[in-house]
Amino acid sequence: MTSQKHPSRRRVLAGAAAATTTLAVPAIVRAQTKGPLKVGVLLPRSGFEAAIGQDCQRGVDIAPPILKSLGLPDLSIMNGDTESNVDVAREHAEKLISDGAQLLVGAFDSGQTTAVAQVAEQKGIPLVINIAGAPAITEQGYKFVFRNFPTAVRITADAFANQKEVFAIAGVSPKTAVFMRVNDTYGTAMSKGVAALMPKFNMPYKILEEISYDPAARDLSVEVSKAKATNAEILLIVGRLNDAMLITKELIKQRWTPQAILSMGPGWYEDQYLKTLKKMSDGPISFVPWYDPNKKLAKTLEAAFTKAYPTSNLNTNQVFTFEALLVAADAFKRAGSTDPKALADALRKTNITDNVSVGPGIQFDAKGQNTKVKDSAIQNRGGKLVTIAPKEAANAKPVWPMKSYQSRT
Repeated sequence: MTSQKHPSRRRVLAGAAAATTTLAVPAIVRAQTKGPLKVGVLLPRSGFEAAIGQDCQRGVDIAPPILKSLGLPDLSIMNGDTESNVDVAREHAEKLISDGAQLLVGAFDSGQTTAVAQVAEQKGIPLVINIAGAPAITEQGYKFVFRNFPTAVRITADAFANQKEVFAIAGVSPKTAVFMRVNDTYGTAMSKGVAALMPKFNMPYKILEEISYDPAARDLSVEVSKAKATNAEILLIVGRLNDAMLITKELIKQRWTPQAILSMGPGWYEDQYLKTLKKMSDGPISFVPWYDPNKKLAKTLEAAFTKAYPTSNLNTNQVFTFEALLVAADAFKRAGSTDPKALADALRKTNITDNVSVGPGIQFDAKGQNTKVKDSAIQNRGGKLVTIAPKEAANAKPVWPMKSYQSRT
């Protein structure tokens, strides 16, 4: 029989103190370490937005050597998949933070980003939004949420301004439009923006009908048929990648080629759209946040992207995901710490003038919004993307009207 020895009160207290010290150490180390910064990148890597999430990931993959060339510190990337689902985005944001992420980047989709922003604010972990346009995200009084991407209102306003510039260059004045849009968070915000801002810009055309649809839909024949029935001169659209391809195939099938397809969002400029539809992808004009091809860092990013992905085009997904990491690394360098509060303080003082996107640079206002970023008008041309407005960031002139789909076969 083995005898049991009971520990003394002094030994118990000493053990408790040691345990307390041990538990406290990781928090202290986390606050004082100088690198690398652990960045949790949340993207829709699977689900109906998977192609765009994977496209954004390319901006992550080419970033390290460019950031190093700028004298910025290393980042340790932790990947998370939102699965194109709001609830999963929230769950995986919490998991990344639990696993040690000291800053989050993401998440492309406005609904998913809204959920991630709530988690980041609750946990006191900075979130740098790469892409998401819903205005409400930066209207909550958050202290840990920063967005280097224009709101839906700004995208709409810039779209109307750039449309008028395109009309002037092309010498056209369309009178009618039909408006198709996804019924998700972003699409709804854009619809409100169109209704509020269109009268202020005195646009030459009138919207004959607004048609909303599910971005996960697999058949949009009825919606396209309704749009065609309006006999509108232009198709104004806010969509995603999958529906952009579905709509184009229906336009071809239903033998309808509007004078122009004017997109205010993703989908129509994506590589998968260009590669899948080939010559049928030519013509659409997207009014979106873009890069200034004349900027030095834009040329560096484009060269790195072309080297890594020679058959693809640099686009919004890589540009703003890269810039989110640029913002994170810049703040980390200035903070000199991985402490979330120190990082948030540094983010508020961001002033990056050597950047990629259109506009004078990256700064955040009291709401955490970069109000300096501007949009461009880009057109699909021979499997490539050319910038046609604004003038200071353009490298081509618009082709109007679109060549009919039937004459391309």
